[in-house]
Amino acid sequence: MKILVVGGGGREHAIIWKLKQSPLVDKIYCAPGNAGISELAECVPIGVMEFNKLINFVKENDIDYTIIGMDDPLAGGIVDAFEIENLKVFGPRQNAAILESSKAFSKNLMKKYNIPTAAYETFNSYEEAKKYLEKQNMPIVLKADGLALGKGVLICKTMEEAQQGLKEMMQEHKFGSAGNTVVIEEFLEGPEVSVLSFCDGKTIIPMVSAQDHKRVYDNDEGLNTGGMGTFSPSKFYTKQMAEDCMKKIFQPTVDAMIKENRPFVGIIYFGLMYTKNGIKVIEYNARFGDPETQVILPRLKTDLLQIMLACTNGTLDKIDIEWYNNAAVCVMLASGGYPVSYDKGYEITGLEKISERENIIVFHSGTAKKDGKIVTSGGRVLGITGIGNTIDEAIQTAYEGVELVNFSKKHFRTDIGKKNYN
Repeated sequence: MKILVVGGGGREHAIIWKLKQSPLVDKIYCAPGNAGISELAECVPIGVMEFNKLINFVKENDIDYTIIGMDDPLAGGIVDAFEIENLKVFGPRQNAAILESSKAFSKNLMKKYNIPTAAYETFNSYEEAKKYLEKQNMPIVLKADGLALGKGVLICKTMEEAQQGLKEMMQEHKFGSAGNTVVIEEFLEGPEVSVLSFCDGKTIIPMVSAQDHKRVYDNDEGLNTGGMGTFSPSKFYTKQMAEDCMKKIFQPTVDAMIKENRPFVGIIYFGLMYTKNGIKVIEYNARFGDPETQVILPRLKTDLLQIMLACTNGTLDKIDIEWYNNAAVCVMLASGGYPVSYDKGYEITGLEKISERENIIVFHSGTAKKDGKIVTSGGRVLGITGIGNTIDEAIQTAYEGVELVNFSKKHFRTDIGKKNYN
């Protein structure tokens, strides 16, 4: 089969890396891709939101199946656009991708179908939101309704911080139209666990668990990012918790979407928190997480393409998904100054040293080729994944990889995976 993957980050690199292992795959294209992806697939310079160009490319090159990695095109209706042209595509339609693209929709869905989540209120009016905020206890959480690159969530410790945050979202439009509607919700405490799942509209099969590190600096300090590292599995996600989640969260979410006439086909990512009052849903995403994918797919034994095709064809109940009984840790190397402002174009050295190591995989996030060299081209540059029998082993392996790769102003957290012991 000929495959097109839409996206150009570490997540798409990991998807392509896994697809390359499938005997069903003959050729992979990626739009737009990056320097690392170009070693596994043919990169084509088409943007993820250029639906017509992508559709024409698929037709002209007789591509059998397109896989959408990113949230923006899904929210924009790329799957619907492909289906109108009778093209086979992996991902949720626009009316199902709303599970991620509108926080207000997902919170209201959870309330309606008794799926456990934090108490909340939704506001379109700044004045009403401000009035409500003044009566609340701190800390409190503010969420921009729309997509904001994973950065539209503020945890406010003081009233002053909360009022400033609300003003930035609703009056100064810090997150553009994403902040026109704001969700104000109670602050929950406890370990966070990410569980991604395959879904064909009615059947849902969870993947192995992972834990993310959102803050830019060690000890969870500094600003939120798209994710500075992750590990799998999480010790908090026990067999009992998995059974509870299936009964109270995973299957009820899929059933709720059917009842709302929005059947979900693709990947549902559940951001969960283990609180003193049980497991709660913090957020949904409608696609693979980044960098969670970089630790989950290396642990997958089953052919990824077969699973994806079963989702698209509505036959997921016929598939057995197997996992390796191991652990993986991914440490993100970022550009100094990320997530605020940073320089690009620095040469990356040492990648060839890593290719000699069998338990280390490098997934490229923000890289490009320039004059025959690989250079930095984004805030998050590379994800270094270490594989081991235990989290401890995987941590050690990943950080050995981190030491081998260099570029100017390289920034990374030194405590990825330590949460497993807290």
